[in-house]
Amino acid sequence: MDASTNQSYLSGYLDSLAGQRQLSAHTISNYARDLRELTSLMQTLGAQWEFAALSHFHIRKFAAQLHSRGLGPSSIARKLSAWRGFFEWLAQQTTLASNPVEGVKAPKRAKPLPKAMAADDAIHLVASGSSLADAGSSMALCNQAMFELLYSSGLRVSELAGLDLQYTRQAGYESAGWIDLDGAEVTVTGKGSKKRSVPVGGPAIRAITAWLPQRQTLLKSDQGEHAAALFLTERGSRMSPRVIQLRLKHHAQALGVGSNVHPHMLRHSFASHMLQGSGDLRAVQELLGHASIAATQVYTSLDFQRLAQVYDAAHPRAKKITGK
Repeated sequence: MDASTNQSYLSGYLDSLAGQRQLSAHTISNYARDLRELTSLMQTLGAQWEFAALSHFHIRKFAAQLHSRGLGPSSIARKLSAWRGFFEWLAQQTTLASNPVEGVKAPKRAKPLPKAMAADDAIHLVASGSSLADAGSSMALCNQAMFELLYSSGLRVSELAGLDLQYTRQAGYESAGWIDLDGAEVTVTGKGSKKRSVPVGGPAIRAITAWLPQRQTLLKSDQGEHAAALFLTERGSRMSPRVIQLRLKHHAQALGVGSNVHPHMLRHSFASHMLQGSGDLRAVQELLGHASIAATQVYTSLDFQRLAQVYDAAHPRAKKITGK
């Protein structure tokens, strides 16, 4: 089959899109572009290749070539869809054994990692919690204590909201999490109802200690289990995850740190900074409460500079040559 025959099939298919399916000129132009890409890739196999000779293997190879050129998963998926439709039409015109595009999938879209803040920005954010209101006010002290603890211990926002001042067990209620100021640690119940204890840093301990007298003034006798909560609203009820999210976002905007800072970003910052400082992936896994080390590997990232430093310090063949 020569090039003119291949071209006649392409023209016939595009005509069918316009006549039978009545697609717009813009859509047909996109199909034509994707099919020209197929023709171009087919020509790399050699002269006189015909569409009917293409196999599942060839289409997978073409998809891999597009990926290696930097084409994104969604763009590759669109091209595969266009090719699949063309071969479905071609099977009606010729004795095509099978559609070579069936079963070929585009590369999976990489899940973007949550953005970590620079260490200086994270410290500035949590240390300036009292800027939300007049210094010393109850909610300003509450905010600073919450923000410090989020970054200090890498808690999920739901874990933070569920904290009690101390372990409490009474009729119909048992603490899911609590703080131990003397032991400088916090115990929380994470995913899968798995409990873990995480150290709490000095700045967070001091911020919580400063908040506790104000918390006492908000307690109400009829609050029930809310009375055990470590963090309370102005009405004396337990702080909700949504309120914590909004307070952190507004605080970050006021400081000019970012327009969409959220508690999970502080958790990711905690993990990234811990990993960069220690290089101990297993320890970070325990601190985050991940059941699988794979989850920690996805959740955290080491920059190349850190990896290079570890390599240079640890590998016996990494010593730089100083002379000949």
